[in-house]
Amino acid sequence: MKIAPNVSPAKRAPDFQDGSSIKIPSLQILNQDGSIVAGATVPDLSRDQAQKIYSDMLYTRMLDERMQGAQRQGRLSFYLTCTGEEAAVAGTIAAFQPQDMVMAQYREQVALRYRGFTTAQFMNQLFSNGQDLGKGRQMPVHYGCRELNMMTISSPLATQIPQAAGYAYGQKLKGKDACTLCYFGEGAASEGDFHAGLNMAAVHKSPVVFVVRNNGYAISTPCCEQFASDGIAPRGLGYGIKAIRVDGNDILAVYAASLEARRIATQEQRPVLVETMSYRLGAHSTSDDPSGYRSKEEEQEWRDKDPIQRMKNWLITQRWWDEESDTELQKSYRTEILAELKLAEQRDKPPLRDIITDVYKTVPSHLLEQFQELEAHIAKYPDRYSA
Repeated sequence: MKIAPNVSPAKRAPDFQDGSSIKIPSLQILNQDGSIVAGATVPDLSRDQAQKIYSDMLYTRMLDERMQGAQRQGRLSFYLTCTGEEAAVAGTIAAFQPQDMVMAQYREQVALRYRGFTTAQFMNQLFSNGQDLGKGRQMPVHYGCRELNMMTISSPLATQIPQAAGYAYGQKLKGKDACTLCYFGEGAASEGDFHAGLNMAAVHKSPVVFVVRNNGYAISTPCCEQFASDGIAPRGLGYGIKAIRVDGNDILAVYAASLEARRIATQEQRPVLVETMSYRLGAHSTSDDPSGYRSKEEEQEWRDKDPIQRMKNWLITQRWWDEESDTELQKSYRTEILAELKLAEQRDKPPLRDIITDVYKTVPSHLLEQFQELEAHIAKYPDRYSA
């Protein structure tokens, strides 16, 4: 039985290795003006799929703008935007198959949209009404959909990383032609779950693709105060995981890297780490004010690298899109989103009993007792809960 670690041949004098010397370049294929980087290999992307990817990115931007506005109006309690990171999500989800499980963090609205999540479903979850798939039990933006293989988002940071490693190992044991796609931000990579999840995936050779959206900030903490290494990609190498870094605002680079990442995960049956370098153009959430920790000049520098504008420029150079189509699509999305918002906020809330259903096959006595106490309390003070 082999128990010794796999180490290199011994040296005869101390020779410490400096991890700061590890520098991983970013893959870039598309320039901001829509032209192709000299010598770059363009992935095979059909006109129909390219238009769908762009349309879903644009839809997400419209959704984020409207829902942030709704929160400011007091119609919604909380919201998180994907603004500035749309290509990092759209380019990855488009390279995977419907049978692949997705475990997201909370900026992956475009992944849901790409798989068919409707505007009504977005709104029902955000307003926690009776048609919400989660039965009103989750905070806004904590989406989930069994039919679309989208695991429900949880609030604690990074919990999905070890879960993804384990789920993917289960896919492997069952011999499924599928893998798991796991999203998180670079701030989540500072959690213990990140290290536990990557090590587990590496040891068991789980077919999981970890996508870390390096958007520059973990709430108000910039990358330079989070880690001394060259981003997150080198950590994958440290765990024996293949890793790549891409320009997260470049839809073609993200898509090309993701196609290969899925191939490695499914055909070689091993984990992969993809680091997308982008920028969170919006606030961390509607509870955050980024003006307190970053400058307008910094934000503008990244606005000039907008991933949606970059893809639009490329589509126009391909003669697959034009300004008139863009204006009409934005108008239709705004109309649709506002109409569904108004409907969702008028729908009844889930029945109270949904609090204890669908958790256990049979409701245990202690939960039933607590629920009966709650009903008695509400009956005693009806005016407090009439709304």
